[in-house]
Formats: sequence, structure tokens, C-alpha cells
Amino acid sequence: METRINQSLEEQSSSEQSLQNVEDMLKKVNFPVTIKFEDVVHKIKPQSSGKYCYYSLKKNTKSKEKTILKGVSGVVSPGEILAILGPSGCGKTTLLTALGGRMNSRDTTGTITYNNKPFSATVKRTTGFVSQTNAFYPHLTVSETLIFTALLRLPNSLTKREKIVHAEAVISQLGLSKCKNIVIGGRFVKGLSGGERKRISIGQELLINPSLLFLDEPTSGLDSTMAKKILMCLSKLAEGKRTVLMTIHQPASCLFYMFDKILLLSEGNTVYFGKGEDVMNYFGSIGFVPSVAMNPSDFLLDLANGVASGDPKEDREAVKQTLISAYKTNLSEKLKAEFQEMENQSLTSDNSKHKQQKTSKWSTTWWQHFLVLLRRDLKERRHDAFSGLKIGQILFLSIITGLIWWQSNTANLEDQVGLLFFYSRQAGFFPLFSALHTFPLERMMLEKERSSGMYRLSSYLIAKTAADFLLELVLPTVFVIITYFMGGLKPTPTNFFSTLSATLYTAIVAQSLGLAIGALVLNQRQAGTIASTLMLTFLLTGGFFVENIPRFISWLEYLSFTNYSYKLLLLSQYKPNETYNCGKTETCLVGDFPRIKFVGLNHEVLSVFVMFIMFVGFRVVTYFGLRRVGVSHK
Repeated sequence: METRINQSLEEQSSSEQSLQNVEDMLKKVNFPVTIKFEDVVHKIKPQSSGKYCYYSLKKNTKSKEKTILKGVSGVVSPGEILAILGPSGCGKTTLLTALGGRMNSRDTTGTITYNNKPFSATVKRTTGFVSQTNAFYPHLTVSETLIFTALLRLPNSLTKREKIVHAEAVISQLGLSKCKNIVIGGRFVKGLSGGERKRISIGQELLINPSLLFLDEPTSGLDSTMAKKILMCLSKLAEGKRTVLMTIHQPASCLFYMFDKILLLSEGNTVYFGKGEDVMNYFGSIGFVPSVAMNPSDFLLDLANGVASGDPKEDREAVKQTLISAYKTNLSEKLKAEFQEMENQSLTSDNSKHKQQKTSKWSTTWWQHFLVLLRRDLKERRHDAFSGLKIGQILFLSIITGLIWWQSNTANLEDQVGLLFFYSRQAGFFPLFSALHTFPLERMMLEKERSSGMYRLSSYLIAKTAADFLLELVLPTVFVIITYFMGGLKPTPTNFFSTLSATLYTAIVAQSLGLAIGALVLNQRQAGTIASTLMLTFLLTGGFFVENIPRFISWLEYLSFTNYSYKLLLLSQYKPNETYNCGKTETCLVGDFPRIKFVGLNHEVLSVFVMFIMFVGFRVVTYFGLRRVGVSHK
């Protein structure tokens, strides 16, 4: 007993020591990075701004390019915090995205270097990017969220236990220990506060101990107290030789002087770049002084909007041009001289200490990605897949269906055939519309994780497919078990399992179609409209409602998975030479029954094969539909 206690104490002490070691390691980076950007210009075409549209109605219409960034320059060294300020639409987020290596390089010109070298896999591995909108799986706890992130992003040089310790250290460092076992929550799930979610976003990036940390509006939607906590946390991170860049709209005066450097933008033009403590003196030296005591950030935003005196007759464009000219005269040349001095120093100094080595694109193997993503998907989706509403829905529908078709038999063959077609419809309808919303709802998460290079898209999609088999086929199985025997279908094990297999096969094909539509459209309303149209078309050509389809449109039945599903369900119950009572003393072949004869009781293997091709084809379409989501073009 004493030995066990001593062993337990030793393990606890070892765990605490490991946690302390990781916390100490996270306080300072091993690869400090100086980011330098010179004359950065970004242009877009107005009609191509719809990121998720494949086609433009104005494809052939000539339109002028819009310049978002107009020659922005600056430099940020390790241990410094740069705040990018400016009014809405001035290009803050665009600049941050470009500096973070997440912008299409074809639309961006200028020079951006990291320790005087271009963006690379090594830099990406040491870069953290926190977007303005927090995207999380609502049913996962804080601890689960960070542990799954650690398992996906940290390299294989660390063991699984060491990765978990990293996650625990980040939780402790960001003051999240009290809420680590609470679900994050979301729109319809009660969970954490906005400040806590923002700290989790920072924590997910802090796991990789980043040298560069980019944050888009980290204090957006937070009160002044919580905003101060976030910025104090970032100040501590910068003390560990991290380079921190953030966009911020209108910080409180108590926060303004926490920034080491300020970059003020006005319509894509730089009007100030320099130390935060010098900004008010600079504008005073060129004749712009606030008339009353005010928050420095409010004053800077007024200037960036062309408001200097508050006079309604004031020429705002003239004020902006004056500020731009003053920057070029007083600060731009000084910055260029600083760039030249840095280049001279880099040529003479020994940079071997921080040479960028070739790094693999992925931190872990495909199989590890798959296993972690599968486990995460099962944990998150079980709450929705087995919600009380869905269970109640399937039980109610099963009982109603069983009572309506109570103990039907071949004497009422038309009713029994109708039940089998209803199986096909039910197995196709619910999985399709359930899968339809998967990617439109997960788009933000997918963008966030794919942009950071967290995992391969193929491992994500196959993990989701495996989770579908484990989660989405349970309720259809319950439906078949209840209705099969109530409906009077053949009670032999062979017939039952054939019917169950055909129903589940239909469900996974229909779900694949739903995923493909959702991945291509990424809009819930549009996806619903397309799916409804296709599903109705498939039902009409499924072989039950209309037997004599005109030849010029009969080809649609070969595209309908409902048609093949219906055939497999009929084959699960009937054989061509089987008979039924078609009159008081007359028997007829089941294969000659009109609603069966049109579909036929043949080509079973072909139907299975065609549905398999559909399943694979829809999944491939889904893959290529998702390839454009959250991919860095840098």
C-alpha cells in the first residue's frame, strides 16, 4: 500500500514538473522573427469579391480594379506589439492577412520578409493567426478543444502525453483553469463568455509557441476590463521575444499606450508608422492637435477619416492628402533608411543561428490526423445525432409507419410495395437534408483550421465519412427494426438483413449527395433549394409514381439513386418466379406486378455497383468543393 502511494506521489510530482517545464518554455520563443514589409499593394476586382462563388454573372464585364492597400511599409521586431489602426474599410484586416501569409500572392505586390527571408513552411509553423470571429465546436470543453488542437498541430517529436501537457500549460498560462471542463458553447448552447472564448483562440495558436502572432480585432465585442486582460496577456507574450501584430478599431485610452508601435491607415494609405509614445507629438508637429482632451485612438480615427477641426464645411479629402504627404515627407524616408541599415546589418552579421531549415508541410502523419479527427467528430456530433428531438422523431415516425402498414402481406402487394418505396424515400430524405448543412455550418472552423495547416483535407473528409457510418446509421436501423415486423414483411433473417442493408446503403449515398451539395454551395438556403429540387426529381423518376415515362426524359431514371435503391429493396423481398394472389382463385407472378415490372427484379449487382459509384463520386465532388476553403495562396 505504501509503495503504491509513493509511486502515485512520484507520478504526480513528475507531471507537475513537466507542466512547469512546458510553462517555462512557452514564456520565450526559440526562433525570434523580425517581420519587414515594404510598399505592399493589394488590388481586387469588384465582381470577384464573392469568395465562394464559382461563376460570376459579370464574367465578361470589364471593371476597374480597386486598390485596398497603397504602398504600406513597416517593420516589427521581436518583443514588440504593432497595432494597426484605422476606420472600417481602410485595409487593416487585408494587411494583417497578407503579412500572415494568407493572401493570394497574385493580387498582392511588394516585399514581405521574415528575418530577411520570404514566407516558408518554417515560418508558417511558427506563426499563430487569431481571426476576428471565434470558431469552435460548441459541445467540446475547453480542455478537449485545446488537447485536440495540440494532438493535430504539435510535431511527432513530442509524445501524446507531452502534447496533452502542452495543452494543460496553455490553459494555466491564460487563466482558463477554472473553466477547463466547461463546454465552450455557441449560438444555441450555453457556454463561456466572449473574453474566455477569445483567450481560447489565442491559446490554440500559443500551443505551437509561435514566434509571430497575428490577431484580428482581439478586443472586438469585449468590455474595457476584459479587453485590458487580453492585451495584458499579449504584452506578457511579447516579453518572450514574440512579434505581435494586431488590428484594433478603437482601443480605450488605458490600452493605447500598451502598444510599442502604431500603424495608422486611411483608405489604404499610411498616415503614421512609428512608436506609440510619439504619435501625438508627431501630429502636433505637423499642425494637428486635438481641441479638447480626448482618447488618442479617437483622435487618430478622426484624422484618418479626414476630420481635423470638426467643422462640417471642412474639406476631408484635403486633410487626408495633407496627412499622406506629411507621412511621405517626414516618416517614409526615415523608414527606408532603417530598412537599408537592417539590410547592411544582415549582410555583416552571422545569421547561422536562425537559418530556416526545410520543414515538412505537416506536423504529424495522415493516420494520426485521421484518428484525432474521428475521435473529435464523434465527441462533437453525438449530441446532435442522438438528440432527444431526433430520437423522438424517428420513434414517432416508426410507430406511425408500422401502424399504417400493419401486417401487410402479398395479398395486398401494392401496399407492401408502397412500404418498400417509403423505405427508399425515408432513407434518402433525412440523411440528405441532415448532411446538407454540415459544411455551411462548419465553414468557419474549416477555414480556420485549413489556413493554419492543421491537417490534410483528405484525412478530415475520410474521418467524417467513418463517423457517418458510426453515427448516422443508428437511427435508420432503429426505424427498419420497428417497422419491418410491424409491416408484415418476410420474417426470415436473410430477407430482414437484405432490407436493412439496402436501406442503410441508400442512407449513405443520399448523405454523400447532401455533403457534395453543401460543399459546393456553402450556403444553407441555396443548398436546401437545390437539394429539394433534386430529391423531388429523383422521387418522380424512382419507378413508383410514374411507370410510363416519355423516352426523351427517361434517361433521368439512370441518374436517380432512388431508382436503384427501390430495386434493391424489392429484391430483398421478392424473386421473379414468386407468385401472389391477384384474384379470388388466380395467382400471378410477382415480377409481372405493374409497379415491380417497370423497375424489374434483375441486375442486382449492377444496382449495387452504380450506387457505389455514386457514393464515391459524391465524396470526390465534396473533396474538390472543400479544397478552396481556407487555403493559403501565399
